[in-house]
Amino acid sequence: MIFVTVGSQFPFDRLIKAVDFLKDEGLIVQEIFAQTGNSQYKPRNFEYVNFLEKHLFDKYVHDASAVISHAGIGIISKSLEYEKTLLAMPRLAKNAEVVNDHQLAIANKFERLGHILVAYSQEELPDKIRELDTFVPVKRQKQPEKLAEKIQLFLDDIYAQKKL
Repeated sequence: MIFVTVGSQFPFDRLIKAVDFLKDEGLIVQEIFAQTGNSQYKPRNFEYVNFLEKHLFDKYVHDASAVISHAGIGIISKSLEYEKTLLAMPRLAKNAEVVNDHQLAIANKFERLGHILVAYSQEELPDKIRELDTFVPVKRQKQPEKLAEKIQLFLDDIYAQKKL
């Protein structure tokens, strides 16, 4: 089963509609279940709910063979935690899918690290979906020392600015 999720803050009709079309065309043969959030588009080719409670959401991610989603840090982190293949399509500000294009930067970074597949447009989705069965995400290594170092640099910078 492929789990499709778009988060809960903004509609993401572009992704839901594209996945529905690809299921209808036969490119996606696996069963799909989706969490569609505030999206207005109603898929015809797979089951969906608007929202899931956290424990159910986590279960769908855990049980999925792959995840297709927006490029939010929450779903990326959850997919990496469960070692799931994730195909992300960033929301775009120009389409009023989000307030700024931070998801482009997030998607690009995690793609460069080999953690996720990214389709930057619905036209790229078919090729990326073909990779779902063979893509093996690079396992994310937790690095608490590096995080602590970055926090310390940030705090040092704030302290130095206050002295000026």
